[in-house]
Amino acid sequence: MSTLLLRGRLLSFLTEPESIEDRASYRYEEDGGLLIRDGKIAAMGDFHLVSREAGRDVAVVDHRPHLILPGFIDTHAHFPQMQVIASYGTELLEWLNKYTFPEETRFANLQHGRRIARLFLDELIRQGTTTVVAYCSVHKESADAFFAEAESRDMLVVSGKVMMDRNAPDALTDTPQTSYDDTKELIARWHGRARGHYAITPRFAITSSPEQMEMAGALAAEHPDLHIQTHLSENHAEIAFTQELYPWSKDYTDIYEHYGLAGPKTLFGHSIHLSEREADALSDAGSIAVFCPTSNLFLGSGLFDYQRYRKRAKPLRISTATDVGGGTNYSMLRTMDEGYKIIALNGEKLNPLASFWQITLGNAKALSLEEKIGTLDIGTDADLVVLDAKATPAMRLRMERIETLAEELFLMQTMGDDRCVREVYVAGKRAKSELAG
Repeated sequence: MSTLLLRGRLLSFLTEPESIEDRASYRYEEDGGLLIRDGKIAAMGDFHLVSREAGRDVAVVDHRPHLILPGFIDTHAHFPQMQVIASYGTELLEWLNKYTFPEETRFANLQHGRRIARLFLDELIRQGTTTVVAYCSVHKESADAFFAEAESRDMLVVSGKVMMDRNAPDALTDTPQTSYDDTKELIARWHGRARGHYAITPRFAITSSPEQMEMAGALAAEHPDLHIQTHLSENHAEIAFTQELYPWSKDYTDIYEHYGLAGPKTLFGHSIHLSEREADALSDAGSIAVFCPTSNLFLGSGLFDYQRYRKRAKPLRISTATDVGGGTNYSMLRTMDEGYKIIALNGEKLNPLASFWQITLGNAKALSLEEKIGTLDIGTDADLVVLDAKATPAMRLRMERIETLAEELFLMQTMGDDRCVREVYVAGKRAKSELAG
């Protein structure tokens, strides 16, 4: 039995913070102890009390004065797009055709997929992200590479190969039947193995024919416990093209409803330009609208109305994500910084406690995985991030005037990056300090 005791300032959310003064929404220990046994949290509380429970012979790692939180969760990213991040001058559909699709053709090569999967998860760990929901390419080999790399690190991931049978290069298309067969094979091989969760992944309605959408719906019916991930209403040109391809539909969302793909474990990337009917439909289905601020700004797609969606008579479930490589940064801190600005442009403010709730417990709840990740609760997986609010000279200077926990969190959200992340633990094992380079 492996046992480890961490010492530091502990922060774990209980509910979504309603305001910057909502101290009942979280648990905070100024001198905290976190006992880890066999990759899970065994005790959390005052260090001296927890250390007595741990016993004399337990190794202690002292992270004071840093904050220890649950590891960050990224709910939408594309691991094959690492080498097209920061590609200039296009909007969504042109960006896909000019940069993304040519890049993804390279992932038919298993060795290339293994290399990029390794580098992708390395980068997430550097940024404090311990769980990611990732799109692979159309190739089975890309999914095999990604899941194998995650398994080697004991990381909890949600992923799947994209299904695409039209409006893409020949080297990137499957067929309705092969997409079904390949997905079934990958589910059998990877779902429930180690910490892997498979996501049925029709890329979006533009690249899937009605026949392929039927196959995706059949997979969803056969595997109701699986996640589904796709894209919805990111860009006006995308919406118009989708309506041309499915002229019978009431709107974009209606297409996914028609094929049985809207449900409580469905992640709809972007969901910026939803009509009231569409927002009601997502709310009724319990589906998740995924807010990807750096991507939405970079591609000029629009401003996701985070607070309006949450305050509707029928509120939406929301998660946040980087959307690398349309997104411009792997960091959930940078993601929430840009998200704060978008929300401000829509006339609202998001308090920093709510930001950190969102990228920990909030995103875990969106994935229906809050019993495993997103908190420091006893029995959950020991995926952790250790944060340093004095990581840079400018941050150290600002910290001289900071008096509250909320102010400290906002500083890290606004000025922080991978330098704030002093250490990461995945299933109770050091991860960031073990990276090469």
